[in-house]
Amino acid sequence: MSGRPGDDGPARPADAARGGPAVSRAEFDAVFAAVSTWGRWSAADRGAWNRVTGDHVRRAAALVRSGTTVQLGLPWNTRAGPDNSRPALHYMSDLGDVEAPEPATHKDFIAADYHGKAVSHLDALSHVAYRGRLYDGRPARESVDAGGARFGSVEALGPLVTKGVLLDLPAVLGTDWLEPGHAVRARDVLAAERALGVTIDEGSAVLLRSGRFRRRRELGPWDADAACAGLHVDAVPLLAERAIALLGGDGDSDVRPSPVEGVHSPVHALAVAAMGVPLLDNLDLEALSAACTEAGRHEFMIVVSPLRVPGGTGSPVNPVAVL
Repeated sequence: MSGRPGDDGPARPADAARGGPAVSRAEFDAVFAAVSTWGRWSAADRGAWNRVTGDHVRRAAALVRSGTTVQLGLPWNTRAGPDNSRPALHYMSDLGDVEAPEPATHKDFIAADYHGKAVSHLDALSHVAYRGRLYDGRPARESVDAGGARFGSVEALGPLVTKGVLLDLPAVLGTDWLEPGHAVRARDVLAAERALGVTIDEGSAVLLRSGRFRRRRELGPWDADAACAGLHVDAVPLLAERAIALLGGDGDSDVRPSPVEGVHSPVHALAVAAMGVPLLDNLDLEALSAACTEAGRHEFMIVVSPLRVPGGTGSPVNPVAVL
């Protein structure tokens, strides 16, 4: 599986099979080996973020023209639903009646089991293991225990400022959203680059818009673990060839159902465990889509600053795009 286009244009929604063409486990393992960057960086627990240098940051800053800022994080979701089986917590811990009278203070508590479909978050390199190994071949059982991650924690990543590229597939296809199960192939990524006038290059942060949250607003929530639009396995070698630093979207990057039997999140395995590319899950990309359309460009500066959680496998996050 080369990750090269099979034709000259994107697959239309009606042509996209649920999850896309099946990929055998042997084919998947061959892709994993082909895109692996194990052993490439001395600061291995930063993975592909090692690619982003001061030059990348300066080039990203040069993309700022209007100064328009767009936050990409979802509102804190405390309401249970088909796509939120573990709601986040938020309650008031001080209503101005706990401390001395003046000045009155109001305090609250928040918490989240954030790896899911309802909280915008970053997956660090300790989040995903394949065949018992984290990125760079580190044994998962030796690297992560009840005390947290000793390799690949979110604290090791630090902040990221780089060029962001929005692959707005509904805009390219002339539809409101991609239906759950729509597999975005390598040919679709290439067609989106041409249609939107963007280039995915070294150090880029690639964001895939499927229109998930527009669909949710208009049709209601559904179980995104069972069916959602996302990348097919054959798109990943192309992204590896372009040497991206970050991958994200309004889903969790994986198409569901998975095209690989026995591997429920193949893009997670390829991006995080093989390539060392952290993932941004559950972004709200609707405002960014509108801002990019208004600006006439789909490239921008993106700022990602995860919480500094020692041993954390990721972090809730509210990235910011600046146009």
